[in-house]
Amino acid sequence: QVQLVESGGGLVQPGGSLRLSCAASGGSFSTYEMGWFRQSPGKEREFVAVSGYRGGSTDYADSVKGRFTISRENAKNTVYLQMNDLKPEDTAVYLCAADLPPYGDRRWDPTLKYDYWGQGTQVTVSS
Repeated sequence: QVQLVESGGGLVQPGGSLRLSCAASGGSFSTYEMGWFRQSPGKEREFVAVSGYRGGSTDYADSVKGRFTISRENAKNTVYLQMNDLKPEDTAVYLCAADLPPYGDRRWDPTLKYDYWGQGTQVTVSS
């Protein structure tokens, strides 16, 4: 059983930065693909970023490219999401997810690709 715990959310002004963390326990973190998603009230869960198990294969949603960076420290069983130049539309609950091998296709519905989800951390961007 894998447990994922997000942290680092909070209230930030537009243009500000936050770094989210997702700590994993149980299993072999270094073999997982890790994704970040976000969800706002009344909206569907939205893909934000994904990292391959070695950290070298990353993809981003167009809405965050150039502003957000996903990274991971396998020795600490942790994946990060560095968020810069935050905008009010980035306000959401941010969740991390783990995909254990054999990996699902990144084009799949995330509920099919990812095996475990965290509870999320709230990010609010407001002046």
